Amino acid sequence: MRFSSIAVGIASVLGHLATASPAKELAERSSEAANSYLVKEGLFSYESILKALGNTGSNAPGTAAGLLIASPNTENPDYFFSWTRDTALTFKGLVDIFVEGNKFLGVNFDTLENHIQDYISSQAVLQNVSNPSGRLSDGSGLGEPKFEVNFNPYSGGWGRPQRDGPALRAIAMLTYMRHLIQQGKQSVASNLIWPVVANDLAYVAQYWNHTGFDLWEEIDGSSFFTTAVQHRAMVEGSAVAQALGKAHGAYDSVAPQILCFLQSYWNGSVIVSNINVDNGRSGIDLNSVLTSIHTFDPAAGCDDSTFQPCSSRALANHKVYVDAFRSIYGINAGLGPGKAANVGRYPEDVYQGGNPWYLATLAAAEQLYDALYQWQKQGYLTVTQTSLAFFRDFSSTVKPGTYKSNDPTYKSLTEDIRTYADNFVFLVEQYTPSNGSLAEQYDRNSGVPLSANDLTWSFAAFLSALQRRLSIMPGSWGSSSANTVPTTCSTTTITGTYSAVAPPFPTSTAHCVTAVTVPVTFWLIENTYWGENVYMTGNVSALGNWNTSAGYSLNAGLYTSSENIWFATVKGLAPGITIEYKFYKTEPDNSVTWEGGSNRVYTVPTGCPVAPQVNAVWQS
Repeated sequence: MRFSSIAVGIASVLGHLATASPAKELAERSSEAANSYLVKEGLFSYESILKALGNTGSNAPGTAAGLLIASPNTENPDYFFSWTRDTALTFKGLVDIFVEGNKFLGVNFDTLENHIQDYISSQAVLQNVSNPSGRLSDGSGLGEPKFEVNFNPYSGGWGRPQRDGPALRAIAMLTYMRHLIQQGKQSVASNLIWPVVANDLAYVAQYWNHTGFDLWEEIDGSSFFTTAVQHRAMVEGSAVAQALGKAHGAYDSVAPQILCFLQSYWNGSVIVSNINVDNGRSGIDLNSVLTSIHTFDPAAGCDDSTFQPCSSRALANHKVYVDAFRSIYGINAGLGPGKAANVGRYPEDVYQGGNPWYLATLAAAEQLYDALYQWQKQGYLTVTQTSLAFFRDFSSTVKPGTYKSNDPTYKSLTEDIRTYADNFVFLVEQYTPSNGSLAEQYDRNSGVPLSANDLTWSFAAFLSALQRRLSIMPGSWGSSSANTVPTTCSTTTITGTYSAVAPPFPTSTAHCVTAVTVPVTFWLIENTYWGENVYMTGNVSALGNWNTSAGYSLNAGLYTSSENIWFATVKGLAPGITIEYKFYKTEPDNSVTWEGGSNRVYTVPTGCPVAPQVNAVWQS
């Protein structure tokens, strides 16, 4: 069965570890306790991610192999979709576990590699799905943020395009490709995976200087996180291309210019996470901390230009970011500077009440674990005027300078910072239910879990923090050879070429989880004019039961003067049922115009995950 199992031996290893229970007051605890809790919750997180995987995951019925649901939640909020970003970040973490290992998780590595290959195949399919952001032919469709779980496009309104997805997807696959190359499997990397990655790299090279929506899907502008991961994708893509004998000139031309633009987000004291937008916000944002951990290079030093975790800029930003939440959350009462605090997306946040996020508090810990590793590796730490306020939280007398690892100041600072990092983890433990489930948020006053339950990104964040706390580091992406900022910035972009790629790896549906409902995408060709809208209704509740006031709206996101396309993905249709339906138009005066002919008839497919499509032309 293609499903990872936890080895019996792991259970016995963990059996003697102290049971973690929420404390009424946050207290400093030992490193051993941090490891104990991280490992136990890590086991649960790993299994929870597997449950969110298409084809085999018990929380993802009807989801195609290789796709990953954001959450089992289907209402308030509905996260039962596959986001390019969330999926890429999660699979990057899974690839890291596959490559670097983790003896505590009982990983079946053959099964994990099957999941990774399913992911690559699924993304090859998604790349070729036309959607409201565009098509593959000019690359524009690669910026679509989320899809239905059966490969169909999401037809509703959304913050699109989002330009971090292609870069993150490329990074996840490039990490796996580097492993294959090291194992002497260049042909697999070159022939099967490179064509998929090449589309995403071409997108970055062509569209990096275009604005788009940020990772919170709220602001249309320039995002620090997006720019940083685009730079990494170009650098890492060039290195892998060279190893495979592929063309890499476009990546080499664009990468320095993206790095040059990246410096624009630094205002001298903090990272302004969103620019080229007037939204009235401070710019203090989890966006910036996530950037440091997802562009972390263990082979790099404390480089400011790439905002490495131990860099003066990233540390100064970490302090400003954490401090911004100390007074606005009730559960942070008494947690002053130098004490770990619960953190969220940004201080002005109001989504679902604007609460702490599990992945945010974990990211705050992870950046510090990364920094500790970098200091240990280079054998010293440097305090600058930029980072002085950060270090002063741990020593009121520390002065700017370089402290070697045998210096008492170095030892004192790193010990205190490790405790500080661990206490972020203990905050997560304190507000995690006894069953280990990690939602999206937890209440700012009571700590009760809120919003989407079992958020896959939360579990991925936990695994990433676990790896770093155990000093299990990812491979280098080559930042040390690509951290020189050009004297003059340029907006160099390279128009790409894009090709549809057949799924490179076979997938098995022998043990798939049968869908409870099947989303069906209906495509309609009909010429309409501005102000005229198209709907469908039918004999089932999902289509409004023939009530034109409750009909299902079609989307005109792909409509052009030459291709009069309307489409909609209808959810809630039971497998095997036969439905009757018709299309109709509403006019600007609210009158209804029905299409001609008899009722249309369609039988919803049954069985394992499918991606049913219905093509239609308006009946006159």
